Amino acid sequence: MSRQAIVLFAHGARDPEWAAPFIIIKRQLQVARPDAQVELAFQDFMTPTLEAAVAQCAAGGAQRVVLVPLFMAQGGHLKQDLPLLVGKIREQHPQLELRVTPAIGDAPEILQAITDWVIRNAAA
Repeated sequence: MSRQAIVLFAHGARDPEWAAPFIIIKRQLQVARPDAQVELAFQDFMTPTLEAAVAQCAAGGAQRVVLVPLFMAQGGHLKQDLPLLVGKIREQHPQLELRVTPAIGDAPEILQAITDWVIRNAAA
């Protein structure tokens, strides 16, 4: 039973292959953090939903859940939908400590890694 859980939260798509990079991130986190339960959740089209993933963490004994939005930019899902979902989850699981990280696209080191990748791959 893990006391901490990490929930990766992505948009979702109709094409199941779209989720492949997120599944890789989940697997890599599971290896790097065997002490934490790692789940992947989606806003639209795919399952599990964020609510279902957090419920699974709670059922697994998590006391602390860190929610990591795997979104590149601050759009409607992060500005409007996510706060509503988090509020609902907090009502459903008041025993959980729930922390939401900034969106991955807000991290300067991620933006620099993308810039570096483009530079390497666009070299003439």
